[in-house]
Amino acid sequence: MQKLNEEIKSGQLRQIYLLYGEEDYLRRQYRDKLKTALSGEEDSMNCHCFEGKDISVGELIDLAETMPFFAPRRVIIIENSGLFKHGGEQLAEYLKEPAETAFFVLAEKEVDKRSKLFKSVSVKGRAVEFKAQDENVLKRWVLGSLKRENKKITERDLEFFLEKTGTGMENISKELEKLICYCMDKDVIGRADIEAVCTRQINNQIFDMMNAIAEKRQKEAMELYYDLLTLKEPPMRILFLLARQFNLLLQVKELKKKGYPVKTIGENVGLPGFVAGKYVNQAARFSAKDLRKAVTDCVEAEEAVKTGRMNDVLSVELLLVKYSAASPENA
Repeated sequence: MQKLNEEIKSGQLRQIYLLYGEEDYLRRQYRDKLKTALSGEEDSMNCHCFEGKDISVGELIDLAETMPFFAPRRVIIIENSGLFKHGGEQLAEYLKEPAETAFFVLAEKEVDKRSKLFKSVSVKGRAVEFKAQDENVLKRWVLGSLKRENKKITERDLEFFLEKTGTGMENISKELEKLICYCMDKDVIGRADIEAVCTRQINNQIFDMMNAIAEKRQKEAMELYYDLLTLKEPPMRILFLLARQFNLLLQVKELKKKGYPVKTIGENVGLPGFVAGKYVNQAARFSAKDLRKAVTDCVEAEEAVKTGRMNDVLSVELLLVKYSAASPENA
């Protein structure tokens, strides 16, 4: 990322850029920076944007071969095409020797680094990965944003804020903007302010649901599920998140059994340090046998829904009833 910043700042730009990775916010930020650096703010005639998996590679190549109109570059921006996983061979071949005036910015969440297209971009241009940022980076980013608004927050409340928002920078940015507006007349942002305006992410609600399951509070677990349905969360997404949570807890439990400290456990499973301890505590409430069985049951429930043997809402209900019962038959 540092080299990318240097190239944008100096104007010594490459002909092809690939921006990829799970951090959407940063990926979009650098897409826009490159677009401005390559074509300027107002050159709509020589800047072309394409998105989705129905892009015609032949049309892209024809466009790239067309001379720009009273400008040094024709800029082609391609997003979420899926070409780095399937069907990118033709573009890969073209990018080995593209027209001198054609410049490409490709933005993808997922890529296959073994693909011909990825290899072509890596040789001819620059590929930059935008990973999920760690907690220290996120904390510095939030504190910097608050400082520009002349506002402060304690370390404890900052961690509570990030627990609420999750680690996605796009969501953090939106929630931070709401929080700053709400605290317009305050110098210090507190927990009560965060509670008042910040939206609780679905992952946090799944975590609460798992707490209710672990403590055999069946009524609460079902109420949390129905709340998510009321918020229009698809049952299959809830099922996926439950399966992910059971699997995550199983990994945490096994790492804890091996004697790893909480911080190392968090790093291994991709949890921020300020929430890893909570997952360790939650995992301790389940046996490894029950967690393995729960993961298997989630997979079987998904298959039952996809094959039409069970209703999607009911499939999750049965899982919740089974694992939140006072004496679940998990064997």
